[in-house]
Amino acid sequence: MNIFRLVGDLSHLLAIIILLLKIWKTRSCAGISGKSQILFAIVYTSRYLDLPNFVSMYNTLMKIVFIAASYATVYLIYMKFKATYDHNHDTFRVEFLVLPSFVLALLINHDFTVLEVLWTFSIYMESVAILPQLFMVSKTGEAESITSHYLFALGSYRALYILNWIYRYTTEDHYDLIAIVAGIVQTVLYCDFFYLYITKVLKGKKLQLPA
Repeated sequence: MNIFRLVGDLSHLLAIIILLLKIWKTRSCAGISGKSQILFAIVYTSRYLDLPNFVSMYNTLMKIVFIAASYATVYLIYMKFKATYDHNHDTFRVEFLVLPSFVLALLINHDFTVLEVLWTFSIYMESVAILPQLFMVSKTGEAESITSHYLFALGSYRALYILNWIYRYTTEDHYDLIAIVAGIVQTVLYCDFFYLYITKVLKGKKLQLPA
């Protein structure tokens, strides 16, 4: 494992911890898109169906953490703190993300098997799963600092994975075109947010989107 993948995984883990702590400590899921969290739960479930195949303790532990944390987040939003869930602003039509991702996975994959198609679907799905959250932020016009930190950590994880792929290509002559393209798409979706985060949130201002 290279440093870019390790830091990327830690950034991903940090994003999840930030989100869970935010919800638990404030006893509120205001500003958090439940739809994005459901999509992430779908992503990790379909990607880690190979969990019984042991690769390493690190690999197994991270898979379990991501799956468990995604379902815990969905539970907190839709069950424990559902009274604080802002469903009026969380209105993105997720079927426009799920169905095209699944069809694309059926058409473009490395091997037409159930596990491989579902893994490919998870890659496509993850690249756009954050859209309901970004759409929700755009509808409300602003985001709490803690939500901004979560989004920045999540976006950084995927950006670091692009560096991981570059490193692996230059040192191992290995690349996965499906993962690379999906990762680039996901990172591009964060570009405007990264700019606002650096220019506003890091200077102590509340993230507000232009009208």
